[in-house]
Amino acid sequence: MSATETVLITGASSGIGLELAKCFAKDGSRLILVARNTDALEKLAEELRRENKIEAIVLTADLSQPETPKRIFDELSARKTVVNVLVNNAGFGAIGSFDELPRERQLEMIQVNVTALTDLTRLFLPGMIERHRGGILNVASVAGFVTGPGMAVYYATKAFVLSFTEAIAAETRNTGIYVSTLCPGPTPTNFGAVAGSKNVKLIRVSRTSVQKVARDGHKAFRYHHVVCISGFQNKFLVLLIRLAPRWLIRRIVLKFNGFPRR
Repeated sequence: MSATETVLITGASSGIGLELAKCFAKDGSRLILVARNTDALEKLAEELRRENKIEAIVLTADLSQPETPKRIFDELSARKTVVNVLVNNAGFGAIGSFDELPRERQLEMIQVNVTALTDLTRLFLPGMIERHRGGILNVASVAGFVTGPGMAVYYATKAFVLSFTEAIAAETRNTGIYVSTLCPGPTPTNFGAVAGSKNVKLIRVSRTSVQKVARDGHKAFRYHHVVCISGFQNKFLVLLIRLAPRWLIRRIVLKFNGFPRR
């Protein structure tokens, strides 16, 4: 893909999204950085412009609001800005019992992790197919391979992202569109703070840096790999998950998520 491509990245103000922005900036890509934190986006955009001599556009948006994906699409269409690559990175988790976590918070999680991702994909993908050029990189998680007692909705949203991405990749085969999903394991970001716990074992035992996760995802997308599991330990973990009985996986995840037995 040409160095003049335009890449839209959601959740670009921190963590994996920020590092993915740096990866695409090194390619010479024009960036559209989307998140709620305007100050963080402006700081990142200035850094990327200075270090990579690229154009970086800041677009402040809250994907927890149902109308936001269409607003983003309409605003860029009005500017006659063509998005060649969509990076659906925005997402968050919440730790606790499904029946005790706030209903609104869990619905917001589905809105950001699933609905906004699906909506943005549906809005931008037809144009890519029409132009026979483009790609989508969705950020899922190793959590998408298992059920997640103690984080039931979060794990379910990542399972959706994984399944959805693989399906779209198959549907767009031979169209010139490349669709990938990045599945990181425990990564040192602000995920634990947002999710509401610093005591979850899966977060504490993190081994893969956010920079490596982003590099792995970027490389996998460039090489047109549909599923990228970042890190050898995580690849081995997914292999074990596929071999182990599901009842055992449920018990292990329950314990790792620090969920008390009732």
